[in-house]
Amino acid sequence: MSDKLLVIGEEKDGELRNVTFEAIAAAKKINENSEIVGVLCGAKDMKNQGEEMIAYGADRVIAIKHDRLDAYTSEGYSQAVMSVVDDESPNGIVMGHTSIGKDLTPKIASKLNVGLISDATDIDVEGDDVVFTRPIYSGKAFEKKVIIDDFIFATIRPNNIPMLEHDESRSGEFEEKDVDIKDLKTVIKDVIRKTSEGVDMSEASVVIAGGRGVRSSEGFEPLYELAELLGGAVGASRGACDAEYCDYSLQIGQTGKVVTPDLYIAVGVSGAIQHLAGMSNSKVIVAINKDPEANIFNVADYGIVGDLFEVVPLLIEEIKKLKE
Repeated sequence: MSDKLLVIGEEKDGELRNVTFEAIAAAKKINENSEIVGVLCGAKDMKNQGEEMIAYGADRVIAIKHDRLDAYTSEGYSQAVMSVVDDESPNGIVMGHTSIGKDLTPKIASKLNVGLISDATDIDVEGDDVVFTRPIYSGKAFEKKVIIDDFIFATIRPNNIPMLEHDESRSGEFEEKDVDIKDLKTVIKDVIRKTSEGVDMSEASVVIAGGRGVRSSEGFEPLYELAELLGGAVGASRGACDAEYCDYSLQIGQTGKVVTPDLYIAVGVSGAIQHLAGMSNSKVIVAINKDPEANIFNVADYGIVGDLFEVVPLLIEEIKKLKE
């Protein structure tokens, strides 16, 4: 069993992503008696982020601060993380299965010559074995994996493993580590990205997804209103993105984002297999579609057969009444 586990933190817009705290909880599930060491990379002061990791269960935090870590590159971040691995000699590493996690962890695993379990949705301890559950075949089945060597390396899917309670009374050491980040083949000069307001879709507990049945970009406006009322995020099927009703950054599915919210409301989504691969593991699925034969109803827990342009405004009206 592990004595020390590293948890690699990840931030967005200066705030740690929830999956960082979920990764700490995952590390505790792997071995509740292990020392959890948080790892942060960046160019600015990270003490507040370190304190947040400690409040959510980390025992201490190591921050690697360097100008070349201001924007993510796999080379820069891997050098930073490997320096901590060399110093700490951990028994395992846990990180979120995010776009950065999917890029960074294979590089580190290759350097360490160890196996990597990716996209874990659950962790169980059976005797001396740590058993990871992960989806396969686009989410249509699950497999259980056991690491047989002494090093545990895994990424966890966001919004699947509950965070530990936030405890501000917890104390732990915060250390800044100097690392020489050198020989980078890639240097980020500038980052230009489309920003979306509200909740991050990959970590949202509620997702409202629009399909081709929404008919237009204006048709997405009630979905944004509904999402705001429920404290959720808006997503889309590939059909809606291809029709230019919304940006491809909202795409959910096999070639888009994978989400597992507590509540997924599919509005005008037919339910193509590629879309189901990105949302079928949601805890509760509600489908709104005027076609009673739509495939989305086969995976939905609740279905509403009706015109979305009538049903969604009614939902908004009723939710507003409940909030009064």
